[in-house]
Amino acid sequence: MVISSIDKLARDKSIEILRKKFRSLAKRIIEGKRPVLVMPKRILSNTIYDEKNKLLLLGPEMQRRSFLDVNEARKFMQTLLMASIIYEALANNEYPTIRDLYYRGKHTIIYRDLHGRTHHENTWDEQRESDSVIRDLEVYLGVLREEMLILSKEKGKVVGNLVIKSGDDTIDLSKMGHGAYSIEPTPDLIEFKDVDAEYVLVVEKDAVFQQLHRHGFWKKQKAILITSAGQPDRATRRFVRRLNEELKLPIYILADADPYGWYIYSVFKIGSITLSYESERLATPSAKFIGVTMTDVFGDEIIRKKIKDLKSIKTISSSTLRKLPRKKPYLTEQERRNYIIKAKPKDIERAIELIGYDVAKACLDNKELIKNKKLKDKIKKKEGLAGYPWFRTPEWIRELCIFFKTLSKLEIEAMASKGLKFLADKYIPEKISVGDWID
Repeated sequence: MVISSIDKLARDKSIEILRKKFRSLAKRIIEGKRPVLVMPKRILSNTIYDEKNKLLLLGPEMQRRSFLDVNEARKFMQTLLMASIIYEALANNEYPTIRDLYYRGKHTIIYRDLHGRTHHENTWDEQRESDSVIRDLEVYLGVLREEMLILSKEKGKVVGNLVIKSGDDTIDLSKMGHGAYSIEPTPDLIEFKDVDAEYVLVVEKDAVFQQLHRHGFWKKQKAILITSAGQPDRATRRFVRRLNEELKLPIYILADADPYGWYIYSVFKIGSITLSYESERLATPSAKFIGVTMTDVFGDEIIRKKIKDLKSIKTISSSTLRKLPRKKPYLTEQERRNYIIKAKPKDIERAIELIGYDVAKACLDNKELIKNKKLKDKIKKKEGLAGYPWFRTPEWIRELCIFFKTLSKLEIEAMASKGLKFLADKYIPEKISVGDWID
């Protein structure tokens, strides 16, 4: 099998790390000591928000996974089994997917207990079990699965004046026709050769990405255009981080004006709880949200009177909120009626999780709650939620307050419906040029 030189380097590096880590474990066994794996705990209570660096990180708590502990023996076995499968794949120049690894390790162990009874136990039952073991290994080894050449489905796409080297091939991303380059699942193996761009625009929706691409947005605006096609995969997040970190390109996120679009932005910027152990390589703390914002839709006059009701919010004073620059909407009243969508209960619940119950309670229109007892009960169940600290800033409190006040949301496509030229030639460039974003 012919493999590229860069793949060979990645294999050799990962093989050496695996050997070093598990050689020390074998040494303990030879010396008659208990075989133990020590790694950081991947749990919510050990996930912390580093306010200085604007990242979700794993905390200091560690766990000891011992083969001789009846509560940990199964996990210990699974970890070593997965490590051996990955090692064999690396040594044999293979490119397994996470689904492959699930099947390669899935088998039944037959054993007898002290009373001679036969038992059957699977190494793992579902893929989420084997996926969790892979994440444990990433933490234990300090190596991303992509660096071990474990593949996953390609999701993100990119186009622009950027020349890359992938494997032994040089690819010009400005010559993709009407298509785009699919961001490969091993983005660290990509080499940036040449770039002529001023910033990166990440678009949540693939359909809007295609519209902007066809319109020639990236050519006119000297931008690298990327889509995450919804919730971003690891490869897209890592690729965006590298463009920012290595090429010093500013990152702007364009997503729907709803709790799910705002969360997608925060995953790019802060990281995710599930992958907090890799935020320093996957998240881009300097990423900015340019829209669609609720103030783009409604302006902020609609909640100016509500600000006085936000005195009880911890860490943010109502005077700070009042000092925010006034915002005029990009949409007329008629356009709002045509484009906005009524928020569903699940949207409202998600928004409370982002910003906290206190903001929701202060900003929700009581008339709506009086009419909708079911909604009132759902909201009441969220009482006590403090929200994510990175959303509890004056700008985001204003945005979420408008959401709760209007119980409305808006998709990026609505801005395109106002006219693709409006979206590509006015809305996006204007917001970037005047600094109308949320950091």
